[in-house]
Amino acid sequence: MQMNYSKKTALVTGASSGIGEVFANELAKKGCNLLLVARSEDKLKQLAHNLQDTYLINAIPLSVDLSSITAAQKLGQEVENLGITIDILINNAGFGTMGVFNQILSTRIHQEIQLNVLSLTELTHHFIGSMIERKEGIIINVASMTAFQPTPYMAVYGATKAYVLSFTEALWAEYRDSGIQIVALCPGETKSSFHAVSGTDSLKSKRMEPIDVVNAAFKAVEKGRSHTIVGRNNFIMAQLPRFLPRSTVVKFAKAVFQSALTKK
Repeated sequence: MQMNYSKKTALVTGASSGIGEVFANELAKKGCNLLLVARSEDKLKQLAHNLQDTYLINAIPLSVDLSSITAAQKLGQEVENLGITIDILINNAGFGTMGVFNQILSTRIHQEIQLNVLSLTELTHHFIGSMIERKEGIIINVASMTAFQPTPYMAVYGATKAYVLSFTEALWAEYRDSGIQIVALCPGETKSSFHAVSGTDSLKSKRMEPIDVVNAAFKAVEKGRSHTIVGRNNFIMAQLPRFLPRSTVVKFAKAVFQSALTKK
């Protein structure tokens, strides 16, 4: 299915860098108007200005910390107050924490779950209703390769992404005949600020380019897929829990992350 993005309006969370910034750029190239959401107000304003000048679209920066309780509800209300209809929702904002579970601050755990799970769910719930009424819309929820197996030393992050994958696939099945395209995007390690924030810079693996991740998402939307795993090697890795004992898979993951943790 060939999608028409021109004159639509997309809300992109985590838009100030990495995958979110590339989503914003690629949607602007397609003629899509934008609501750009992130904490970094200065970066958002500059990005919005550049995209408007380059692609002659309308881009509105909204500085919001979605790891805060009620932030998603307030964002939804602000969009309504602006009188803007959201045609495309890109739930990209998220962060992880690498460390021994009991040594991680409880406040950070709460913020991680709030951002990765609750805000994503609340924004989806808020905007999907009008999409159903119009019988069209796109929702892309950014999950991760960690959605496919437990992740020792990033236990909370892996669990939140497993939620995103399960939640998104369930909605895909619920609404597949309603005209809405819903996709869980599952990239592996990608070049972004995520690694500095999560403490995973010491993980030694080849990182994907954000543009490849974003292009995979658009392709998955056009093909009507419930989820997409970016990269052939990542696809193979995601199948391991189907063929090996789960204990074997999680022990392997532990060895990888434990090694990276000792190098921090």
